[in-house]
Amino acid sequence: MAPRVLVSDELSETAVQIFRDRGVEVDFQPKLGKDKDKLAEIIGNYDGLAIRSATKATEKLIAAATNLKVIGRAGIGVDNVDIPAASRRGIIVMNTPFGNSITTAEHAIALLFAVARQLPAADVSTQAGKWEKSKFMGVEITGKTLGVIGAGNIGGIVCKKAIGLGMHVLAYDPFLSKERAEEMGVTKVELDELFAKADFITLHVPLTDRTRNIIDAEAIARMKDGVRIINCARGGLVVEAALAEALKSGKVAGAGFDVFEVEPATESPLFGLPNVVCTPHLGASTTEAQENVALQVAEQMSDYLVKGAVSNAINMPSITAEEAPLLKPFIRLADVLGAFVGQVTESAIKEIEILFDGATATMNTKALTSALLAGLIRPQVADVNMVSAPIMIKEKGIILSEVKRDKSGVYDGYIKLTVKTANQTRSVAGTVFSDGKPRFIQIKGINMDADVGANMIYIANTDVPGMIGFMGTTLGEGGVNIANFQLGRDKQGGDAIALLYVDEPVKQDVLDKLTAHPAIRQAKPLVFNID
Repeated sequence: MAPRVLVSDELSETAVQIFRDRGVEVDFQPKLGKDKDKLAEIIGNYDGLAIRSATKATEKLIAAATNLKVIGRAGIGVDNVDIPAASRRGIIVMNTPFGNSITTAEHAIALLFAVARQLPAADVSTQAGKWEKSKFMGVEITGKTLGVIGAGNIGGIVCKKAIGLGMHVLAYDPFLSKERAEEMGVTKVELDELFAKADFITLHVPLTDRTRNIIDAEAIARMKDGVRIINCARGGLVVEAALAEALKSGKVAGAGFDVFEVEPATESPLFGLPNVVCTPHLGASTTEAQENVALQVAEQMSDYLVKGAVSNAINMPSITAEEAPLLKPFIRLADVLGAFVGQVTESAIKEIEILFDGATATMNTKALTSALLAGLIRPQVADVNMVSAPIMIKEKGIILSEVKRDKSGVYDGYIKLTVKTANQTRSVAGTVFSDGKPRFIQIKGINMDADVGANMIYIANTDVPGMIGFMGTTLGEGGVNIANFQLGRDKQGGDAIALLYVDEPVKQDVLDKLTAHPAIRQAKPLVFNID
């Protein structure tokens, strides 16, 4: 059955057609986002939800989305999506961070010019028949210092354009390296230095707990007198009341705002001030940008639903369409390794270590780790997936570490999972052969070469004579047919393991008879989805 996507906000017909061309059934209801009750009533019928800003993907809506796999936001902001709720339900949340980058950067530069030269007020005055040349004395852009808070995608474009205008650019961004700053032609500084030196300040960061109110009264006090502030990023980054007071006192000479603490903004402390230019969140409002993000979200969602490719996801590692076919068997392997340990481990896990050896170390290890954690948790939480598993591990306080190393053995690449509980340390390793099927190559430090079966029994025992006969007899008496088996031991008379492949799940009474043997420490049923 073809995956189904609901489009509940306005997207172009071209974008809707992309879904159809990619084999996705699409239900285009662009006004539905405003009808919360109707949306909640039908959302359970869809695999994907494509939205802009009108639809609010709340926790309540997500709870009703019983089949939803992906939410695609045509635009960069995902304030209207409850990401923690989506992640807990295993729903991927995608946005389109590049489709409106140029448009938003251009709007910031436009506001910078408008504030510097008081263009809106001058326009109103002139069209009213006045000729107030002396009233609208502006300042030049050339030679001034621009402080850019957030030098990522959009902020980076602003930096480039500002340099082209002859401005000196200071950039504050914790993730900006000194080398990258030099390549961009900007000076990397801390926030205090930016405040102290910038003639103009423009914000290009998301709204998070760390960035909320990044410009407040105390920050404004540290700025140069006569600074001008531009915000095309997110409302809430600037305390509007504090800025309004600074504008009235002359500490801040002007401001250009496209975003506000409360939107739609019908009132604000900034409204009505003569040295403020305001626009109604127009940063992404160009014909080109609106079309670009619509096409991009349709392509991203289709690629995920049809091919398993993940791009621009907020809560999931990206998997390109090119690497998805190559990565798929190793994602399957990672899931199997996690599922093995999850089914045989009886006490609470405290630490997890994942070793990527050889070729696997060069792969998308974030995706592999997510798959492994999903397999590990699934025996306890059936509906966990690659999105929700990492969050559950973090919430449980389990220590997670990844190790990558060059090829160290006979295999081109393998994955090894080690978990620690209060009582023991358990490990399992596996690889993928040319047939694309996962194989166990080591369990508890004991080397072996074993296929993965749909129904298996894992037995840990002491290496003593008669064990194979006892296992066979016990299972036979219980009506269980053994299709195959693999054995391994660390030394004669030492620790031994057995993997028995059976035709159907084994009942508990048979397992109890196995563990009644004094040499058998553990007998666990294993179930794997090998399709």
